[in-house]
Amino acid sequence: MKIQLRRFLTFSISVTAVLGSILAAVPACRAQEHKAISVSGNKNLPFSDGILAGNTLYVAGQEGTDDQSKLVAGGITAETKAALDNIQKVIKAAGFDLKDIVSVTVYLADIKEFGDMNKVYREFMPDPKPARATIQAAGLVNNARIEVSAIAVKQK
Repeated sequence: MKIQLRRFLTFSISVTAVLGSILAAVPACRAQEHKAISVSGNKNLPFSDGILAGNTLYVAGQEGTDDQSKLVAGGITAETKAALDNIQKVIKAAGFDLKDIVSVTVYLADIKEFGDMNKVYREFMPDPKPARATIQAAGLVNNARIEVSAIAVKQK
C-alpha cells in the first residue's frame, strides 16, 4: 500500500511539474482591444454606434433617422433607406465597406412591411448578401418602423 501511494504521489508531482512548465511557457493572452466608433451627434445615449474588436465591427441598431436624430418622413421605405445609410456611416467611419458586412438583424414594427423593406435592402446591400434575420418587434424606440444592426468582418 505504501509503495502504491508513493508511486501515485511521485506521478502526481511529475504531472504537476510538467503542466506548470507548459503553462509558464505560454504567454499571457491579452484581452482584445476595443475601439468605440461614433458618428451620431447624440453623445447622451449610453451606447456606441459601433465597437471595433480586432477585425470585427459590431454596429448598434440604427433607426431611419436624419442627422438630427429625427425619424425621416415617408414610411417604411424612407426609414429603411435612412437606417441603412446610418449603418453605412458607421461602417465607413471604422474603415470598412458594405461588402464587409457578414450578418444583419432587421427589426420591423410591422412584419407586413417586409416586402417594402426588402426592396430597399436588396438595392442597398452588395452581393453576396450578408446573412440576415428579420423579426417583428413589439415596439421600437421613437415609434420607428425599422431598426437594423450589423456585424462586419475586415479581411486581413
